[in-house]
Amino acid sequence: ILTAPLPQERGGNNSFTHEALTLKYKLDNQFELVFVVGFQKILTLTYVDKLIDDVHKEFRDKYRNEFQQKGALGLLNGTFDFKDDFMRLLRDAEESSKVRAPTVMKTFEQSLKSQKTVKCMIETRGEKPKEKVKNKKNKGSKKDGTEAVAVPSKASAGDKQLSAAGDKEELTKDEILQKNREEFFRRHMKAGEKSRSPKPDTQKEKGKKPRVWDLGNSNAKVLDYSNSATNGSAEACPVEEFDPDMALGDKNREPGRLYDLEYESDDEAEEEKVVQNPSKPSVKKGGLGGMFGMLKGLVGSKSLTREDMDPVLEKMKDHLIAKNVAAEIAVQLCESVAKKLEGKVMGTFTTVTSTVKQALQEALVQILQPQRRVDMLRDVMDAQRHRRPYVVTFCGVNGVGKSTNLAKISFWLIENGFSVLIAACDTFRAGAVEQLRTHTRRLNALHPPESHGGRTMVQLYEKGYGKDAAGIAMEAISYARNQGFDVVLVDTAGRMQDNAPLMTALAKLIAVNAPDLVLFVGEALVGNEAVDQLVKFNKALADHSMAQTPRLIDGIVLTKFDTIDDKVGAAISMTYITSKPIVFVGTGQTYCDLRSLNAKAVVAALMKA
Repeated sequence: ILTAPLPQERGGNNSFTHEALTLKYKLDNQFELVFVVGFQKILTLTYVDKLIDDVHKEFRDKYRNEFQQKGALGLLNGTFDFKDDFMRLLRDAEESSKVRAPTVMKTFEQSLKSQKTVKCMIETRGEKPKEKVKNKKNKGSKKDGTEAVAVPSKASAGDKQLSAAGDKEELTKDEILQKNREEFFRRHMKAGEKSRSPKPDTQKEKGKKPRVWDLGNSNAKVLDYSNSATNGSAEACPVEEFDPDMALGDKNREPGRLYDLEYESDDEAEEEKVVQNPSKPSVKKGGLGGMFGMLKGLVGSKSLTREDMDPVLEKMKDHLIAKNVAAEIAVQLCESVAKKLEGKVMGTFTTVTSTVKQALQEALVQILQPQRRVDMLRDVMDAQRHRRPYVVTFCGVNGVGKSTNLAKISFWLIENGFSVLIAACDTFRAGAVEQLRTHTRRLNALHPPESHGGRTMVQLYEKGYGKDAAGIAMEAISYARNQGFDVVLVDTAGRMQDNAPLMTALAKLIAVNAPDLVLFVGEALVGNEAVDQLVKFNKALADHSMAQTPRLIDGIVLTKFDTIDDKVGAAISMTYITSKPIVFVGTGQTYCDLRSLNAKAVVAALMKA
């Protein structure tokens, strides 16, 4: 029994695994049939796909007339004698998958090497081998043409070469190369002596002096902000005076509320009008735009074939790639839509384009709607009941906005009444700790302790640079537990997915501290790179973890969403490849520019022409 919906929208995947069993199925949309094959997961059966295809074809062809006459309801009480046919097809499939005998290797007498004589393998010194000359002659016509042009140019190189030809014939090949090498060095040494400038009288002092800025300070101790004694004290983060309107942005917002992502289309997507006269199909302007403005042949009361859908699917694939969807995922999406619709009977006046478009929209919405919804506020309150801090770890590649969006999430949590401890575990990037310290000062200025009963709502825990990030995170979590903080936000250093040492360090931090939530921060500007980043981050966390069930990415923070207009394909690529939800969307530079994902708004932007 299938306990989950058939995942046709996920790249044409037609298998379902439950514990030790695997089910493979195939849909017949024309007669509304499902063919299922079940077998033990441990078995490697190469003939399952062939068997299910053969059974589907044989069963449908044998009882086609009964399907058409009785219909789906009449078939429930019918009987089908298909056991003998099934056993025959099973035997044929098993026979076809039997391992063929390995090909017999050639004997020495059958090889080309046995035909060579000892004389043809002897090379005379200074003489080119004959086989190499033949191979050069047998190469492509283009190379023959270039060689034919190069020969006369060498012949007309100068009178010196012609006059010295007789002497060179008497020399061996090694002597000729040595002579040419000496002439080359002698010629360049003369040119170097002419262009060499006289040495200055005063030589520069050896060694490199440090640069001293006009407004700087030569004392390095002034720039050292890594004193661990400042952790947890309100004096370490003095209140900073600045314009709150500039930091907050929207004045009419509701405090503590996470608004949904909105998308305003110039031409609002409207449903396609039903064509009243099939002989004169009319095309509505606007709604479908340039992408779906063509290939709208009407199909009346017939089942869809692959040939009908191929032109529309090809146009859709190019459109998705243009909207920053990864090329591989765009192909898989169109393939899954084709498998879902193949054989489906259409309405009398329904177009192929509108049918395929509707199926693609449903598939995209299903991909963006998470299987497991992350409700951070509910989880934080649950952790409060157990008297422990709720720990969130941020990870991602360099420059995607981890620290900035960590500050936005801190502001959102503070407005919902939770105290936050920020753990500065980016001990590698210069200025990382200072950046978090500035955010802490500004957040304390927006929410001073006087407004919360004398309680400081956000503090920074840092140990400077060059320290072990996993150890700092562990100390921060222990400090938050002792001081009664509600949430710990762990900032980590940016790292490329191919850097094995840094990925090992990240896996260690997550394995040692066991955070409640691991968020991958990715920017909306990427296309195919999004797939590579997420796959390799998850793989690295799985490979470098010592636990039997390694901790992987739990959710995604999509940043820089305000810079891409309607090219929102990165959201599809990230959720498709990981099946993890997009928890937050960064839409600007202020603390209020944080949104939750609205699947329908993203799909509307994606389908816009």
